[in-house]
Amino acid sequence: MRLAFGALVLFVMLGWTGLIQAAAPTYTIEQAVALAQIQNPDIAVARQKLKAARGGLIEARSGYLPSIVSTGLARERQHQTDSRLRDEDYNASLRVVQNLYTGGAVRSQVAIAQLNLEKQDFELKAVCDRVAMDVRVAFNELLLNRAKIRVHEQSVGVLDEELKSQQERFNAGLVGQLNVRRAEVALANERTELIDAQTQLKNSYLRLDQLLGTDTAGSTSSSLEVTGQLQYHPRHPDLNECLARADTARPEIQASQRQIEIEDRQANLDRSELRPQVEFFSGYEVYNERDPLIGPEFNHGYVLGLDAKWHIFDGYATKGRLEATHARRAAAVQTLEAMRLSVASEVRSAFLDLQQADHVLESETKNVQTADESLEIAKANLGAGLGTQLDILQAASDVTRTRTTRLSAIYLHNVALARLARACATSPEALAFTPKNSSSRSADNNRGGAAATDIARPPKKLTGR
Repeated sequence: MRLAFGALVLFVMLGWTGLIQAAAPTYTIEQAVALAQIQNPDIAVARQKLKAARGGLIEARSGYLPSIVSTGLARERQHQTDSRLRDEDYNASLRVVQNLYTGGAVRSQVAIAQLNLEKQDFELKAVCDRVAMDVRVAFNELLLNRAKIRVHEQSVGVLDEELKSQQERFNAGLVGQLNVRRAEVALANERTELIDAQTQLKNSYLRLDQLLGTDTAGSTSSSLEVTGQLQYHPRHPDLNECLARADTARPEIQASQRQIEIEDRQANLDRSELRPQVEFFSGYEVYNERDPLIGPEFNHGYVLGLDAKWHIFDGYATKGRLEATHARRAAAVQTLEAMRLSVASEVRSAFLDLQQADHVLESETKNVQTADESLEIAKANLGAGLGTQLDILQAASDVTRTRTTRLSAIYLHNVALARLARACATSPEALAFTPKNSSSRSADNNRGGAAATDIARPPKKLTGR
């Protein structure tokens, strides 16, 4: 009995531990974005590039600081009978070397390293903005597919009831077998849509796992869960202000500007090759004298001096480097202009998608109510002998289609907001700029906030109004 009781307790404890471990963490959309900023692989790579740029700046600054150099040589020659020179030859020295004049090379290298650090920082911000947009899009896509599943499940329930009703009427001899077959086909088609929505939901979980950098351990199921519903929050940003903000705040544009400055500094660095290079050195040296007539073998002492070099002619190597640098600068200027055009196009495209989603959502919200009423009317007409079964099946299909279209419009609205936020290098919540008629629009937002949120929630029943 004691052994059986102990085994039972152990089984219960193991089962409870397994349930705790199997519980997936739950995230809101903002928590998912914050987690992606920590774990996303692309952001991790960009951070390493920024770290490498910091190392390059430290390396460039070393040109201003003295360096300590140690050298040594030890060799023994084959003895020559007709020579009085000693066979051994050795020397060792420890020197402190300081650059006195480099023709602007060190200054240019430090400037290039600093600009490259700023460029990598902007590129990191660009990657963070892109990942945040992708997470918001994937999160809303997941909510969309989950809401579609509820709509299709409700539709399957309605069509299943219709099939049962037609079978009962067929058994009673009130309708023909064609009505039953039509109901079966409609139910089978709706179940196919439900299966497709369930598969799309699984793919959305996998996509979100990939963006968040979470390990699914080879499983097709997700290691996380999301909370919230697909909701519509009206935003009315001003297009001109969006374009102005994007042109000044977009990190890709700022990174392209830094690249032009880098090429300007690189040209100065190339020219420094044709200027004199002077350095000062001081140290201590130990060496031997091979000729015994000149002095003792072992010698040591301090050394002090200047080392200078000047390339009078380098075979046009510097000229070639300058031509390449000027070509890269011209390309960087063209890249900046192309980037500005691309960013402006992104802003306009997202703005147009946002307006389209608002118009579609406004239309479909009214259309859902009409479709619900049409389904009730079709049922009443069939009961009164004034309608047909096709009217009910068509009305039920219209209800499902209008609701999924409305959900898709909310999704497209949220996606357009995420794209516009990324294009303006800001957050979706900060897109409510202050245009000229900001007071009236703010009032509209406040009045329509609750209603806009309510229309995003699917009713409890497919025919619920």
